[in-house]
Amino acid sequence: MAFSFQTVLRFLLTTLLLGSSNAASFSSPLKDPNGSDPYMVYDDGYYYLTTTTWTDVQITRATTLEGLKTGEIQTVWSDSDPIRCCSVWAPEFHQIDGVWYLYYTAGSSDTLDNQRVHVLQGGASPWDTYSYLGQVTPDWGIDGTVLVVNSQNYLIWSCMANDIQCNCIATLDTPSTIGETHILSEPVEDWETVGAPVNEGAAPLYHDGNIWVAYSASYCWTANYSLALLAYDGSGDPLEAASWTKSDGPVFVSADGNYGTGHNGFFTSPDGTETWNIYHATRIAEGACDGNRYAAALRVDWNEDGTPDLGVAPALGTVLDGPSGEVA
Repeated sequence: MAFSFQTVLRFLLTTLLLGSSNAASFSSPLKDPNGSDPYMVYDDGYYYLTTTTWTDVQITRATTLEGLKTGEIQTVWSDSDPIRCCSVWAPEFHQIDGVWYLYYTAGSSDTLDNQRVHVLQGGASPWDTYSYLGQVTPDWGIDGTVLVVNSQNYLIWSCMANDIQCNCIATLDTPSTIGETHILSEPVEDWETVGAPVNEGAAPLYHDGNIWVAYSASYCWTANYSLALLAYDGSGDPLEAASWTKSDGPVFVSADGNYGTGHNGFFTSPDGTETWNIYHATRIAEGACDGNRYAAALRVDWNEDGTPDLGVAPALGTVLDGPSGEVA
């Protein structure tokens, strides 16, 4: 049977249009301004994104990455208690025994010396109501996250040890209590000490039975603020620094107009087949620690030896394919 040129052309155009309407795509930034310290999960049909707002804890949800730009926003916590009212940073939600808990940093209004990690208790969904559960770190601490190794929960956070800002780790005995503090990593390499020696913003990464922890190195008011990796040896005590190997240098750095690419989180695609990196950066070439940072996302690839390849941050506005299983 012969088809006219017009019929074939109409078929091709229809196919292209249907394909474009069903294929999810997005561009970064996903949240700008106040996209600092982003953390995201995909749960039951929604992406849930939270970032530093400085004054409270907010969550944005949408069914697509692109939709987060205009997504539904809920303020889930604000506090008038003077010891934890202010400088609210780095919120993250983690599911423990079927309940979502939201870890965040806060302190008093007059100084940053009182920063501590606190935790809220939620419900069966990240969107449920939260209530204050407790202060987690007894001393100065920021950027709390939850690591799971062999069904044991650990808290990793940025602490002051040996007079420098390190990554610390302890068992998370209950969602609000920790065990003895151990130093996980110290900023001793040249690329970790630009502006100031800093290790902070830890983010666990799991793949094919292997575990890494990404973290931010160097001072955030510099363009050298970047991501590095700690690789777990798979058998040692996670509390011991000797069980982890630090990358030879940063693995995700300023690129294509994105400066200070750091303080990230990892999330999985809707179909569970891909891992994605949600990170912040700034347009300011000198770096920034304030609300001028935006949140962006990029898929994680994997090298032949099974190690993660975080890639290169693309220029803002670059249109990328969305996560696998996402439908526009």
